[in-house]
Amino acid sequence: MTEHLITDLPSLEALFGDVAPQSIAKESDSLHPVYARWIAAARFALLATSGPHGLDVSPRGDAGPLVRIVDAYTLLLPERRGNNRIDSLRNLIADPRVGLLFMIPGVGETLRVRGRAHISVDPALLASFEHEGKRPLCLLRISVDKVFFQCARSILRSRLWHSQEHDTSGVPTPGAMLAALTHGEIDGGAYDSALPQRQRESLY
Repeated sequence: MTEHLITDLPSLEALFGDVAPQSIAKESDSLHPVYARWIAAARFALLATSGPHGLDVSPRGDAGPLVRIVDAYTLLLPERRGNNRIDSLRNLIADPRVGLLFMIPGVGETLRVRGRAHISVDPALLASFEHEGKRPLCLLRISVDKVFFQCARSILRSRLWHSQEHDTSGVPTPGAMLAALTHGEIDGGAYDSALPQRQRESLY
């Protein structure tokens, strides 16, 4: 089956053909004002990191905006309360490179940011991100290297924002997944029953 694998760059580029001029023109090495406006409206993003144990992608969300724009080359992203696995943060200790995919419900395009992130515990900055009386434990100071928007084709194909078309009746609940993975050691029903209140109480 190896004869059907593409293993070199010329073969890959020949498969897809030339890059459209507009796909090159949309790329910026800083937060152009029009991109800053887009990011300011975003409350959700996926954060990609790389470390000794592999790659990781995790969601980030906030009441809005998700990040603070310091200048054309700098973003601040608070690390809100989570499950304490800190997979992304562990990766950043070893490798500061990050990728961010910002999404806005109802908008087909997404915005991609590549850069380098460092973990800060600056007391003044943490205080400035206080929400409902709670401060983040740390924040990411992200130096922007590249910004560009992604076309809407994947969102349109998946009809992601057409929630009425998605049947979620067969999707396992968090409790069902935990029960299956632990062979019943965790009571899935009890977990699901307590989860909504626990999430409300620990949102920040």
